[in-house]
Amino acid sequence: MNSSRTRTALTVLDQPTDVAACASAPLAGGLDVDAATALAQTLKALADPARLRLLSLVAGSSTGEACVCDLTGPLGLSQPTVSHHCKVLVDAGFLTREKRGVWAYYAVIPGALHTLADVLGSAAVPADGRAASTARA
Repeated sequence: MNSSRTRTALTVLDQPTDVAACASAPLAGGLDVDAATALAQTLKALADPARLRLLSLVAGSSTGEACVCDLTGPLGLSQPTVSHHCKVLVDAGFLTREKRGVWAYYAVIPGALHTLADVLGSAAVPADGRAASTARA
């Protein structure tokens, strides 16, 4: 390895002195504070590998629902831990919970993931429909 280093001068680019020169278009749309807070809570519920697996297991069930007792094995987690993760997904609006005897059965709420995709899509695409990378061109 060569221990000698050559120094290269960095070129300083001209910086605009006018604030208006910085932005080519005013920012509009996007999420307001309340919507961003709610979306962050929703995404936080999904930001766990066990919860994502739970959601996919329940969604992929042939009956459209799954008993908590059937979810512990595939996840390798205890029943109380699985129940906690399911509760988080219920509170976030992804699953429903139905108590049958001593067991709880969970089902995916129809359209919950589509609603999330719609919110993310509407926040990411400007009103003119152009992608963010081309909107400044």
